[in-house]
Amino acid sequence: MEALKQGSDALFILLGGIMVLAMHAGFAFLELGTVRKKNQVNALVKILVDFSVSTVVYFVVGYGVAYGTSFFVGAEQLAAKNGYELVKFFFLLTFAAAIPAIISGGIAERARFYPQLIATAVIVGFVYPFFEGIVWNQHFGVQGWIKSLTGAEFHDFAGSIVVHAVGGWLALPAVILLGARSNRYRKDGAGREVIAAHPPSNIPFLALGAWILTVGWFGFNVMSAQTIDKISGLVAVNSLMAMVGGTLAALVFGKNDPGFVHNGPLAGLVAVCAGSDLMHPLGALVTGGVAGGVFVVMFTLTQNKWKIDDVLGVWPLHGLCGAWGGIAAGIFGSQALGGLGGVSFGAQLIGSAMGVVWALLAGFVVYGALKASMGLRLSQEEEFDGADLSVHKISATSEREATW
Repeated sequence: MEALKQGSDALFILLGGIMVLAMHAGFAFLELGTVRKKNQVNALVKILVDFSVSTVVYFVVGYGVAYGTSFFVGAEQLAAKNGYELVKFFFLLTFAAAIPAIISGGIAERARFYPQLIATAVIVGFVYPFFEGIVWNQHFGVQGWIKSLTGAEFHDFAGSIVVHAVGGWLALPAVILLGARSNRYRKDGAGREVIAAHPPSNIPFLALGAWILTVGWFGFNVMSAQTIDKISGLVAVNSLMAMVGGTLAALVFGKNDPGFVHNGPLAGLVAVCAGSDLMHPLGALVTGGVAGGVFVVMFTLTQNKWKIDDVLGVWPLHGLCGAWGGIAAGIFGSQALGGLGGVSFGAQLIGSAMGVVWALLAGFVVYGALKASMGLRLSQEEEFDGADLSVHKISATSEREATW
């Protein structure tokens, strides 16, 4: 029976890893459909290469930083328990690699290719796993300290803070240090401020990306149990309710704009990650609904009022909705509101704030150092031509058919 349990656990978490791996196709198509046509190839290449760099760095360094495990042992040892530790690495790698995929959307259309790969290596090798180890592996006694203060540890079941808020708040300094896309915000002949609209280049691709992410998210959340005996249908239904809550709120607040409608389910799913194993489904619905509204309102504010040119809105989507999710777990996870309990609002507030501050500081350090040493941004001419031609020497669609 033990061998069957080990094999089942390995298969369970492997399937979760495959589902979250598929989400990276969602990141790619969401960005592809949002950016202008001259940057579509760059979106696709960035996501794949970032994932590849993340895999190597997390295998060699990052996983060890988070969990103290080294893979520099014989294959016989690695294959123990049906290779469960290896597929656990695979599953958690797909979480780690989501961080640069999140950042990619914010800095799209004007960021240089190789400096971002260096940032990916530093973030996945140290910045992310350092905080991951604190929350999910009891590093430095921080969870014990939070428990002594509030009566409960900081709870983040599937990464509203550890993955999404950290990714979103890392992206914010990168977006600010890069600056807005050329001519995004300018003055007309009469000195009045004009905002150049850059509508999504391909709504069907944007929608495809959103759907791939949404489906994969059920692996992201449900398989965070990590062993088959801990699987919970509550997580699945809470994820579903938050998804539809985010969609409906984005529909209303976004006035039926398809870009907002297709980011709504993502906002809801980001927010429900932390407390998806604790909340009542109605609590999850409200959590997702609030997140959908937050995304639409804050995306509009950042773009139009604050002039922060976050192309895919990754700071409001992942940064703010992730932070809301960490706090929401302390509200709707309580027994008073139909949840399972065992969670403290104070603990959720402290843990969420820690993730935000760590990511914000790390973002300014990493991207500030890269900007000072080698530059982050394409030249004005390269940006005008588009990253596809400037970086990859090919466009997404040929202007003419080759003839032989």
